[in-house]
Amino acid sequence: MSHASLSPAIDDPALTTPATPPAELSLEERLALVNAAMTARLDEAAVAYEVNTAHIPTEPVDLVDVVTVPLTPTLQPPPESYPTPVAALLQRAHHRLLTGGWCSGALVDEDGARCMLGAIRAEARGDRGLEASAASVLLDAIRRKFGDVDSVPSFNDAHGSARVPLRMVDQAASLADARGL
Repeated sequence: MSHASLSPAIDDPALTTPATPPAELSLEERLALVNAAMTARLDEAAVAYEVNTAHIPTEPVDLVDVVTVPLTPTLQPPPESYPTPVAALLQRAHHRLLTGGWCSGALVDEDGARCMLGAIRAEARGDRGLEASAASVLLDAIRRKFGDVDSVPSFNDAHGSARVPLRMVDQAASLADARGL
């Protein structure tokens, strides 16, 4: 046996040519390759986004807007009523919105849900002066937080969920109580 026969020949094409992949990949293999490629591209895009937006100042998040209530609220007795009439009216309106539902685009919808002004009107029980005072305090509370707002109905209808309108009715009740109304 010669020494040359123990070592492979360098010119042997079977040893120098890389193995060729199978002519066709199965569906699972193709999906795995595409998934790996897309994951790499998404990772690169995430890094690029972080780098490209690092200089943009951000506003702190108000946790009141993030924390939500359960989709099915449990009925609870109304809290202790405010001693002043306007504050008590706004508090009752807030409770009515919590328990009866909130809507936009109408004072009362077909399911009995009410807008902010509709809840105030229902709880005022025909006392137009008390209703007007409550709506005025509510508009003041809204303007303190959101700037120039035309009216309570336009503010109500600008929202797609009850979260902010309910919070504003509750804050208006506190404001009315602080003013002794």
